[in-house]
Amino acid sequence: MPEYKLYINGEWVDSASGKTFDSLNPATEQSIGKFQEGNEADVKKAIDAAEDALEKWSEMPPPKRGLVLLRIAELLKQDKERLGKLVTTEMGKVLPEGLGDVQEAIDVFEYMAGEGRRLFGHTTTSELPDKFAMTIRIPVGVMGLITPWNFPIAIPAWKTSAALICGNTMVIKPSSDTPLCAIELVKIMEKAGVPPGVVNLVSGPAKTVGQEIVKNKKIDGLSFTGSRETGEWIMANVGVKKVGMELGGKNPIIVMDDADLALALDGIIWAAFGTTGQRCTACSRVLLHKAVKEKFMKMLVERTKKLRLGSGLEKTTDVGPLINKAATEKSGRYVEIGKKEGAKLLCGGEAPKGKGFFFAPTVFDGVLPDMRIAQEEIFGPVLSVIEIKNLDEAIEIANGTEYGLSSSVYTKDVRNAFVAMKKIEAGITYINSPTIGAEVHLPFGGIKKTGFTREAGIEGIEEFSHSKALYIDYSGRLQKATIDD
Repeated sequence: MPEYKLYINGEWVDSASGKTFDSLNPATEQSIGKFQEGNEADVKKAIDAAEDALEKWSEMPPPKRGLVLLRIAELLKQDKERLGKLVTTEMGKVLPEGLGDVQEAIDVFEYMAGEGRRLFGHTTTSELPDKFAMTIRIPVGVMGLITPWNFPIAIPAWKTSAALICGNTMVIKPSSDTPLCAIELVKIMEKAGVPPGVVNLVSGPAKTVGQEIVKNKKIDGLSFTGSRETGEWIMANVGVKKVGMELGGKNPIIVMDDADLALALDGIIWAAFGTTGQRCTACSRVLLHKAVKEKFMKMLVERTKKLRLGSGLEKTTDVGPLINKAATEKSGRYVEIGKKEGAKLLCGGEAPKGKGFFFAPTVFDGVLPDMRIAQEEIFGPVLSVIEIKNLDEAIEIANGTEYGLSSSVYTKDVRNAFVAMKKIEAGITYINSPTIGAEVHLPFGGIKKTGFTREAGIEGIEEFSHSKALYIDYSGRLQKATIDD
């Protein structure tokens, strides 16, 4: 059984704890390797290394940092097939999605490399004569990056690419369900020429590694993607530092009476059951117009029942496993909750017998907007269908949760589309396309209890940099701003 190390100050080392843990293939429940169970001492060493490396890395001109990011992208391209299979093996998503995970990392490193020649500030006027005013972007400093398991290469790439181009150094804590994907990404960064200490990786539990990253006063900024409950704990304990949060969603797809139903069906199947429902942007609510409900429900249930469970490495598989046993049990609990609340189970609703953390794609009808299955993030292949009579009602229901990440409307009416884009409370809205499919040159993130920052796109650098105001007075005399003449 291979044993993997921590990466601190350019060296692969054992944890001070002397302990290891296993990462399992969720399709087979077999271990793919042993990983270091890092602790507080390991994190402190990694932070010290990042602190020592900060000045030299931040002083490198951003276009030269961009060249390093381009080398990372090129190495990812060369290794895409192997890494895609690794994503599928360690996380469980089907192979085309595993390859897409790697492609997203390639795309974001290429995009952020280009930011090295921009990192835009602003020039503006001064209220005084012979005075110039502008802003520039400066690094946050030492960043703590806590990443999830559902996009085990793409999301670490989102965060590290933006952090690197802005001139930060960092300590990464990957999910303990997918540490190998993050380790392989760091190996590529090392090979591409990222200097020692700039990127450090400490695997291990949230109660040791995660808490130390959150609470350590030498961490200048924190970027977290994960559950709302963990995010709330972080906000209560992080102290005064720059924080980015992406905390999930309860994403609706509205299907209007004039929608292309075949197109809507394709989108819903992909958004609800792609990645086995384990995306923060997954569709978990369909708000279905009553005029087309009977016809569409037959189409939806028929198509859902045909989805084939199995290992993501098999070409015949449509839906892979959930990430672990706890996720399978959680989906099962929510099925029972839905039944008790009075929703009608139309298909799925159970875990098949045998090895692997599988759960049948599940559809509930007769769901009311205030039911728990329509309000709480399940993060599994459980879809709730809610009947609506018009767009106003649909938008009210869509907005009636604590989350606000992604949303979608299927309609042929341009007015419906524009009203929905304006009034739906979400960071992302799609028209005639599902709730998943974000592109790296557009900002990604939500509102309400989904979070409050944006990753990727031109706004993606804001989480990893500060804006600094500069004033140049060439008048040759003392000028006092904001003084009443």
